[in-house]
Amino acid sequence: MEAALDRDSAVLRYMLERHAEARGDETFVHFHGGPEWTYRTVLDRVRRRAATLRDEGVRQGDPVLTFLGNGPDLLVTWFAINYLGAVYVPLNTALLGGSLQHILTDSGARVMVAAPSLAARLEGINRGALGTVLLVEEGETPEIPGLDLRRLSDPEQAEPVETDRPIEPWDTQAIMYTSGTTGQAKGVLSSYTQLYTMGPDAFDCVGPQDRCMICGPIFHCGSTLYVYAMLARGLSIGMMAEFKTDQFWPAVRETGSTYTLLLGVMAAFLLKAPVTAQDREHPLTHVFIVPFGEDGPAFAERFGVDVYTVYNMTEISSPIHAGPGITEKGLAGRLRPWMEARVVDANDIEVPPGEVGELILRSSRPWALMKGYLNRPDATAEAMRNGWFHTGDSFRQDKDGRFYFVDRAKDVIRRRGENISSFALEGEVLGHEAVRECAAVAVPSEHTEDEVLIVVTPVEGRRIDPADLVEWLAGRVPRFMVPRYVRVMEELPKTASGKIQKHVMRSEGVTADTWQRAGR
Repeated sequence: MEAALDRDSAVLRYMLERHAEARGDETFVHFHGGPEWTYRTVLDRVRRRAATLRDEGVRQGDPVLTFLGNGPDLLVTWFAINYLGAVYVPLNTALLGGSLQHILTDSGARVMVAAPSLAARLEGINRGALGTVLLVEEGETPEIPGLDLRRLSDPEQAEPVETDRPIEPWDTQAIMYTSGTTGQAKGVLSSYTQLYTMGPDAFDCVGPQDRCMICGPIFHCGSTLYVYAMLARGLSIGMMAEFKTDQFWPAVRETGSTYTLLLGVMAAFLLKAPVTAQDREHPLTHVFIVPFGEDGPAFAERFGVDVYTVYNMTEISSPIHAGPGITEKGLAGRLRPWMEARVVDANDIEVPPGEVGELILRSSRPWALMKGYLNRPDATAEAMRNGWFHTGDSFRQDKDGRFYFVDRAKDVIRRRGENISSFALEGEVLGHEAVRECAAVAVPSEHTEDEVLIVVTPVEGRRIDPADLVEWLAGRVPRFMVPRYVRVMEELPKTASGKIQKHVMRSEGVTADTWQRAGR
């Protein structure tokens, strides 16, 4: 059994205080186009924000929502929540309507820190226990009956806020909501140990000279773990407000970032940009590309960097990695020391090398995997059956112990770095008065991930206009869920028992009678 982590090594509050004392004037974060903060500055701002949250009644163990994009306020608020020993609950900034309502009611949070434009989405939905919304940034304060919305104002100075007891490595650090691959999003209860294992312990290619560019949203674990990794090591990060192809390299150069994580289509977008004489004039030396596809070797060659990959999910802790010098599409790599993995059949019986099965995992480090799903003991038990976490992903393992990613769970759609639940999207589409039945399936994208195809049948006597349906849907779901393709059929293919056969529509793909919206 691997020894448990100690507080000073793994818990955010104690790491930040330790590094602020030892590295006070060294840079922790350089915001692209914005300020550069030292460790001492970060600790001061975090203590002041923590005092504000304490005065709002936030106590150790309380969930606190954030509805913010990348930037100083999100970073400080996240750190302040954990500084109090409270639980960080970040919201995807694309959420609205039913998907937003679900998380508000499920989390049980009473306090939220939000941007004014995002807070306006709280009107007209069930907000659960939420009563106070503290607004950052400039903007008109929305008036929403039943909510106390106020401008957040931190004190000019603040002493360390005391906790009721020491914050332990096994305490819940965050509730990270998954993208809802099999229904409504599930809240993953993540400990400090899990986040530490997911990040600092996972990147042995990172050295004292490195600065990590955070270009993906830190309301996802994918970027959160890189922030935590650099904090734990006393190193530094750069941060973009959001990934934009034309701003990526200027941000890397301005911040002096030496490595980064590129999720989904980011690498493809950068490769599709025009070749320039400055393609290798940057400080970047190594890049994690997830998942690793055909773009990896081309990216390494064009931009002169080493490429790596890592396999991870919100529920686990970066158990498999590969690099540098990798070229094989789908390679996930080899196991980290603290993990065990098996590729199994439907009965959890291990399959021979080379055969495809489901990847299941467990860890020798206590609390290195999720603590469970919030309010979902059934889902927790199902995921952890037989003492192993079931990823739902298809893998194969070669005779040399390397793991290869084969496919996702059959009905999950992966678009722009987001997992889309076909079940959740179908529920929204069925809200349209002219739609009788529908099915959401993935079809191939020219950018290495999936595109969304909605197949619908009309209510008797009604006609479905695909353009009108998509425009209607755009106001009800996050941008990444808005379908690119719509196919109207008289009947959906079904089995003899009446079950919709999604695999038929998936295999047929974009047919001649499929409507396509302009742009992506």
